[in-house]
Amino acid sequence: DPGIFRVFNQFTEMFSVGDLALMVKKAGNTLGLDVEINHMDNPRVEAEEHYFNAKNTNLLELGLQPHLLSDSLLDSLLNFAVKYKGRVDKNQILPKVQWRRD
Repeated sequence: DPGIFRVFNQFTEMFSVGDLALMVKKAGNTLGLDVEINHMDNPRVEAEEHYFNAKNTNLLELGLQPHLLSDSLLDSLLNFAVKYKGRVDKNQILPKVQWRRD
């Protein structure tokens, strides 16, 4: 017998990269950090702005208890990042792949 195909999108919230950057900047400024947002060229082929309508109702129906991105969670993550900032190798973070051929 054929099975049933169901999609389980594993997320609790959805943000644009820009919105997330602004949230991190705000949290960093609260901690006294000088946070700068740098806009990078998009290496992807898809348009920067496009309609995306993912649903996570299947996981919610299974009992998912969402843990949302709060100010206290951002504060905790930023404090962790500051503590170990000496270990950061920026060459491993910045994108190197270009999906487009110019």
